Formats: sequence, structure tokens, C-alpha cells
Amino acid sequence: MEQGELNWRAEEACMAAWPSPRQLICDGWLLRASGGVTRRTNSVNPLRSGRRELAAILDTAEAAYTSLGRDTVFRVLSIAEETDRPLADLGYAAEGNTLTLFNDSANRRPATESVELTAEPPKEWLATRARLTAADEEETQVYETMLDSIMLPRAFAATRQGDAIVSIAYGVVHRNLAVIESVATDPDARQRGYGRRTVGKLLDWAATQGAEAACLQVVADNPAALALYRSLGFSTELYRYHYRRKRRSN
Repeated sequence: MEQGELNWRAEEACMAAWPSPRQLICDGWLLRASGGVTRRTNSVNPLRSGRRELAAILDTAEAAYTSLGRDTVFRVLSIAEETDRPLADLGYAAEGNTLTLFNDSANRRPATESVELTAEPPKEWLATRARLTAADEEETQVYETMLDSIMLPRAFAATRQGDAIVSIAYGVVHRNLAVIESVATDPDARQRGYGRRTVGKLLDWAATQGAEAACLQVVADNPAALALYRSLGFSTELYRYHYRRKRRSN
């Protein structure tokens, strides 16, 4: 597959795996608004097709997010970064740096017999996610609404240490491409292979759903996560993205 096509396939799959309940398409841009603190679902995102001219969306975006009481945030992809400098010139500050990694699923994966897999997120899985990410009640509700918005095959994996869940993740399959999301391991249980088994279970499940490859997105300054994913075969970087934020006037 041509590199540009693969990049956009991964981008679209990742968007579908973490949807926003409120979205607006306008002139080659996708405005997303979910509430909560997650920037991915509260930002302006470039689409593969369309004009993607900043002037065509700027006023609409700023008015929309201001009406919601939010900062205006643009997600700037390295495969569509022509708006980065203009946004900087307009006073939008840069923040964050995330990598999109790819795995052709040809790599050997760890044994996953002890990992639990469900089609819906059990209450214990959700509670573990909230605990590991220090999410408050409002943020937890936003997250659960996002999960309910997923329209594709999905699975939730959990690995236990004794009776307690110590590692979680979920997976989604979109057009034969798996997306791995929400990988988290209890700090007291790290470096013991739990994360590898959890993600490995999802890769095995994705193969049963017709997935021929997998991708995920991870912040660039998380060396432990990068080491884990590369050990699982996510060794190809497709593209990066960062954000540009303009704070709303009080």
C-alpha cells in the first residue's frame, strides 16, 4: 500500500476507535466536541479530502468552541501540517507530541491465555481504567459515552494479578486495521509482562476479525510505553501530530 494511503487509513481508524458524540464536518475539517479534557475529541482535525484551508474554518471553529466555553484547539498532523505556521502566527501555542505507530502483525506475540476478553467493558474494567488514569466522575462519564459511540467491532482485555485487574486495553477493527487504545498497567505491576499479554490478546482477537495490521498512538515522551509497543512489533512510525491552542477570552 502506498505510504500516503496507509497514513490516512490509520488516521481514520484511530478517529473511529475514539469517536466524539458531537462532530461537524466543514470544508475539509472535522470539528469534534466531547467535553472532558481529551484533546483528540475536543479539537479541529484535518480530513483526507477537502480544501483544508485555514481561512475557511477559523471563524467557525473559534465561534463553536467559544460557545461551548472551551479553548479552540487544532490537531496538526505531520501529513497535513500546512496550517502549523499560520496558526503559530495567529497566536496558537503548540503543545503535545504524539506518534502513530504501525505493526504489520507478522511479529511473534506473547502467550495470552490468562487474559480476559469481553465484547463490552465490565464495571471492574471501567473502574480500573478510572483508577489508573486518575479520572474523576465527569471524565469517566465522558469516556464511557465515547465507548458507547464506537460503531465497529471492539473488544476489552484485562490481565489480573491474583484477584485484581492490573492491566487493561481495548481494541477496534476498521477496514482490516486494528487500533489499540487505553493501554494502562498498574505502576506496582509494571515490567512483569502484563501489558504485553494484554495488548497481545487484542492483536490475537483482531486477527479473528480480519485485521491484517495494527496501529496505535502514543505520546512521544513516554519511553516505557514506546519500549513496550516496539517489543510487540509496533516499530514503524507513520506520522506524528501535535496541537495548537488558542485560549478563550474570559
